[in-house]
Amino acid sequence: MNSEAIREQESPRDPARTAPEARLCAPGASLRRVLFLALVTGSVVPGGVLMARILQSSGMGPLLWVILFLFLITFTWIAISFWTAAAGFLLQILRRDPLSLRPVPVHADPFPVRLGRRRTAIVMPIYNEDPVRVMLGVEATCHSLLATGQAEAFDLFLLSDSNDPEVIAKEERSVWALQGRLPSPFRTHYRRRSANSGRKAGNIAEFCRRWGGRYDYMVVLDADSVMEGRTLVELVRLMDANPGTGLIQTMPLPVRQDSLFGRFQQFANALHGPMLASGLSFWQGSAGNYWGHNAIIRVRPFMEHCNLPVLAGRPPLGGEILSHDFVEAALMRRGGWDVWLLPQLAGSYEELPANLVDYATRDRRWSQGNLQHLRLLGTPGLHLVSRMHLLFGALAYLASFFWLLMLATATAAAVATYHGPEPGAGSAVLGFQLHTPVAYALLGVTVVLLLLPKLLGIALALIQGAERFGGSLRLVGGGLLETFFSVLIAPLMMAFHSLFVGAVALGRTVNWTAQPREGRLVSWSESWQRTWPFVSTGVLWGLMVAWWAPGFFWWLSPVLAGLLLAPALVRVSGSRSAGLWLRERGLLLAPSELVPGPALVALHELESRVVAPAVLPGRAEAGAPVVRLRDRRMHREKVSDTDDVRRRRIAGSPWQTAYSSDD
Repeated sequence: MNSEAIREQESPRDPARTAPEARLCAPGASLRRVLFLALVTGSVVPGGVLMARILQSSGMGPLLWVILFLFLITFTWIAISFWTAAAGFLLQILRRDPLSLRPVPVHADPFPVRLGRRRTAIVMPIYNEDPVRVMLGVEATCHSLLATGQAEAFDLFLLSDSNDPEVIAKEERSVWALQGRLPSPFRTHYRRRSANSGRKAGNIAEFCRRWGGRYDYMVVLDADSVMEGRTLVELVRLMDANPGTGLIQTMPLPVRQDSLFGRFQQFANALHGPMLASGLSFWQGSAGNYWGHNAIIRVRPFMEHCNLPVLAGRPPLGGEILSHDFVEAALMRRGGWDVWLLPQLAGSYEELPANLVDYATRDRRWSQGNLQHLRLLGTPGLHLVSRMHLLFGALAYLASFFWLLMLATATAAAVATYHGPEPGAGSAVLGFQLHTPVAYALLGVTVVLLLLPKLLGIALALIQGAERFGGSLRLVGGGLLETFFSVLIAPLMMAFHSLFVGAVALGRTVNWTAQPREGRLVSWSESWQRTWPFVSTGVLWGLMVAWWAPGFFWWLSPVLAGLLLAPALVRVSGSRSAGLWLRERGLLLAPSELVPGPALVALHELESRVVAPAVLPGRAEAGAPVVRLRDRRMHREKVSDTDDVRRRRIAGSPWQTAYSSDD
């Protein structure tokens, strides 16, 4: 039965489709974007004027224009982040929905008891992950969904691309054990591909080609995702009520973090994330973005419009697109389907790399994928906001590179000024200009734009209920501590991102391997191995500036301090004992710890009594049957490059349902 036949059987009086509060709309979206652009421009222009006044009278010649250009790029990025946070703060303080701008009820009405007859696939791609942890997360999500009484509307698909023999064997045993623990009406499907063609995007595309015709929607999860059953049901209800919607992205919050770095990230995302996402949702409207997981997608338009192009040329900027999600959202919107971000929809969780090294390793992959997006900016038919998403994704890494270039250029200019025609006079000129009211005014404005969103997040949490973070004093203390930590690691992240951008520019591609998700303490030797170039650069840079341009040294000292402390920051970032020490004192507490949702409670209980399966049974012991999906292509000995690219695309008959079972 295809999805059109399913639609014909639904009653037009289905309340889930007609409830006004379920209708997604963003009235005046164009005016919002004009207002947002005006605010950003109104911040950047005065900042640029102040910087020009500082530079023009210092006699730095052509370097002035280079510094000014780089400053305008980085300052624009800061202004965009600031006004996004300010919009989110205002919306939340007024309790307004960021899309419709209607008042948000204090207690939202429960979702309808029954969904329609549409089918939803919960799809989880897996690639050499820890099978036991993956299955426990899936099981917790499924138990939460069972508690809603509407689990019969969902099917679970575990789509494996694993190629490690030990992981594969453990994975298969874990799937069978999961099936034995899940009661009816769950239908659990497991498929493993022999080749990881197209990576995650290719895995999802292959699912859509072979089984997408059986489902109206799919909820895509990462291997570390956990979602509440109520959230899954609400996503389906919203899709039912908005037939023009192609994708709804939730706001996944980090959970279950024990390391120092993980707890900082978990606290910061819980404190500031919803505010920032509300501001983002306000100005992007129906042209939202997709973050690759914890989102619901309408299958048919995804198959029809989201065929990923293969970029001309070689990697890293050519070939297959690594960061597929932004592009898929842009193509979905180009196809005429709405893409929404709903930050107010709770119950969506993920986990993070637990230290700075593993976090930077993930960023290395993302940086290459996001820089590829620059080649897609001129794609015909894309929505303006979709182009902004593609540009901003690249700027997330380019901004650090431009910041570093600006500092290096300013250093060269300071040294050149000091060694001008009249030795020593240049130093006085530069030092005088850097200590004028104009220079301090620009510094003050920059600090406000950078740090005020942090303070707004703390203020908002105090107003909305500080008990969610352990009380007012603990909230403020944790907020200030997190702000200090973010400032401290900023130069280190600048160095990492600049290194990544440089590697891409030099043509060095990245291997896309399994993401590290388990916490670990980085050894001192690895910390030094990863950061010694940054430390050496900081030492040489600081000595040169102190000797040749001492008036500029103190302006540069915060950056130099972050570089010199890099090994210690990397080492302590993975410390579980430091993270637990702070938690015992009530600092960096997140709402997901103090009042965890049912799925998180279930996951904790499951982990406390987990027993890994020892053998693969011949049949499931209980519950609904597991359907193991055979990949008929796994017996092919060789696949041509052309066929590999063709399979990578979402092509062929969109309603193909070739489906086999080993039973």
